[in-house]
Amino acid sequence: MKILYVTSEANPFAASGGLGDVLGALPPAIQESGRAEAEVIMPLYASMKEEHRTALEKVADITFRLSWRNTGASVYKTDRSGVTYYFIENHYYFDRERLYGEYDDAERFAFFSLAVIEFIRQSGKVPDVLHANDWQTALTVIYLKTVYASDVSLSSVKTVYTIHNIEYQGKYDPYILGDVFALDGKYSSIVEYDGCINLTKGALTVSDFVTTVSPNYAYELRHEFFAFGLSRVIESISGKLAGVINGIDYSYFSPSVGSEIFKNYTQRTRKSGKAANKAALQHALALPEVQGVPLIVMITRLAAGKGIDLVLRVIDELLSDDVQFVILGTGEAKYEEAFKAIEARYPDKMRALIKFDRALSKKMYAAADIFLMPSKSEPCGLAQMIACSYGTVPVVRAVGGLYDSIIPYDEENSNGFRFDNYNAHEMLFAIKRATELYKDPKEWQALTARAMASDFTWARSAEKYLAIYENLLNW
Repeated sequence: MKILYVTSEANPFAASGGLGDVLGALPPAIQESGRAEAEVIMPLYASMKEEHRTALEKVADITFRLSWRNTGASVYKTDRSGVTYYFIENHYYFDRERLYGEYDDAERFAFFSLAVIEFIRQSGKVPDVLHANDWQTALTVIYLKTVYASDVSLSSVKTVYTIHNIEYQGKYDPYILGDVFALDGKYSSIVEYDGCINLTKGALTVSDFVTTVSPNYAYELRHEFFAFGLSRVIESISGKLAGVINGIDYSYFSPSVGSEIFKNYTQRTRKSGKAANKAALQHALALPEVQGVPLIVMITRLAAGKGIDLVLRVIDELLSDDVQFVILGTGEAKYEEAFKAIEARYPDKMRALIKFDRALSKKMYAAADIFLMPSKSEPCGLAQMIACSYGTVPVVRAVGGLYDSIIPYDEENSNGFRFDNYNAHEMLFAIKRATELYKDPKEWQALTARAMASDFTWARSAEKYLAIYENLLNW
């Protein structure tokens, strides 16, 4: 069984967020299962580091038409962790400073999607399952089911489409259906929704199976609050929809490996290791170096959807207690300025680190006692899993993948705290429950041990995806 993952990004070659993390970790886990051969195809961006670029081998030149354009691409490959990665090179479309956010993203990813299908067709490297991810690759599924539906060489390919975040759907003016997307008007009903082209809607409609990144998020998407206009479509395809929660890469996010944290530790040396990391971070940030005060951290984009408004609403009440609070991230200017002002008011309790710094984030995971993640919406979330890996207790809102991954303290095998409603004082109450438990060293250490023992390996997720693929091929 051969699975081809089509993606706009994948670690370590190019990534801007969670999608890149998933596509850097899931294919190797599938490959390691021994039950499938995993391949990945993505654009060859100018931003790829030279160390990866020098390992590329050219395997094909392809030519094709994109609407009125005669165009083409070169295809390169490399192997990593047993997975073959293919790269579509076209200097006009992909020699850009950014992966996304260009004025012609619609055309760029239409080109990429068509190039993927043409590479499969022209090379004869036909997968059993084509697994597309998010709107940038939605057209690969749409093309297979429309323009290439009568191509016998591709007729056996099953398709899976994964929604990583439904907020981003690929919505465009219907005027460009033929000119940019090379789709005949007879296919307009597949991609049309609420008066515009919606690529995600099209992929949801024609894919053989649809997944999203947690079981609870799959349920939430039936409700308009979470679905960003697509709840009717989600309800209509619910029979072919499943949620599979993501995992994390323990070879990178583990306190026992790497040199980025102040002191490595294991489950057995957790207590002393975390104490050493906490003291070192406090020293580095010029905070009072005290162990008996709970250190609460957030590592997040400073955006409304991440629950920032809740934090700002009760920050003075929170900091009136004997706690320390550190936040790392960038985002909306109003939030950046608000947290800097709070730091100025509480110089002995609070630090606002307005930057993106992956190495520093790992130091914070290792040093913190409590990790706060009060999201309004969170398809899966990885930060709460990473926190658990470092023995840091998450306090999360019971939404999306946060609900699926964090078991609240009152329940058996708990690994953190949850609150239900998007309410600032309900969040504050959950934090206070955590800080009160922190005063009981025996109970607290038992909770941190359970958090650290949480199993968020990709092997669990890979097993569920393999079952989906095998069921599709047995239809």
